Amino acid sequence: MIDMRIKQLFFDRAKVIHAVEKARRAVLSKAGAFIRTAARSSIRRRKGPSQPGKPPSSHTGLLKKFIYFGYEPTSDSVVIGPVRLNKPGAAPSVLEHGGKTVIRKRRRGRIVRRRVSIEARPYMAPALEKERPKLPKLWAGSVRGG
Repeated sequence: MIDMRIKQLFFDRAKVIHAVEKARRAVLSKAGAFIRTAARSSIRRRKGPSQPGKPPSSHTGLLKKFIYFGYEPTSDSVVIGPVRLNKPGAAPSVLEHGGKTVIRKRRRGRIVRRRVSIEARPYMAPALEKERPKLPKLWAGSVRGG
């Protein structure tokens, strides 16, 4: 008599789906970490301004320090970029894309506001382009049975 279990011939759909979702989260998180690292390493610490079209210079270290990434489960994606600090203005966005912003300086005890135009100094888009060729390799062998 031949005893054969038919169930062993089929996939356990729930296990396969769970393994794929777990691998997707891990790969997207890894990709976010790589892109964040590339963006951080492109921002150099120096006193003077950077050339337009080149990554920005970091004078205080805040821009470089506050670039984070996070997995977004609702859209099944990863979000990478600088965190908005408790400061007025949108400096990270203006640096990435260029535009106008108001800068504040203290002169003789008074705060002087001045509207300035800043040329783009992209740092996030070049980081993505630098890491893009490595991303497909992250998927190789990522789904494991268990």
